[in-house]
Amino acid sequence: MDGLSIDQWVNATASMLAFAACAGFAAVYHWRATWWRTEVGRNLMGFAVTVGLLCLYTVLVTLWPDGCFVVIARWMRTVLLLAVAALMVQRTRLFIRAQQDHRHRTGV
Repeated sequence: MDGLSIDQWVNATASMLAFAACAGFAAVYHWRATWWRTEVGRNLMGFAVTVGLLCLYTVLVTLWPDGCFVVIARWMRTVLLLAVAALMVQRTRLFIRAQQDHRHRTGV
């Protein structure tokens, strides 16, 4: 850990800040909204958690770059990236559906 360069420390610090922001959003959203009741709410929560976990991955592999943990963490990162892709496809579908609903309501 003492052998980290300045850029590695900056990257780990920024990633930890991003993780904290994602975790903060997820906590507030969980306590203040019934996010599990709507598809949009589930997407927002899923995306915040997934991006937060990707940021946490960056911190952890920076601090522990070797060993069995890294192999497992890389597999977990792959799963998280697939989750980001799935959530973005879902978000695109939600957006298209919302646009179609808006056009039907306004007659445009």
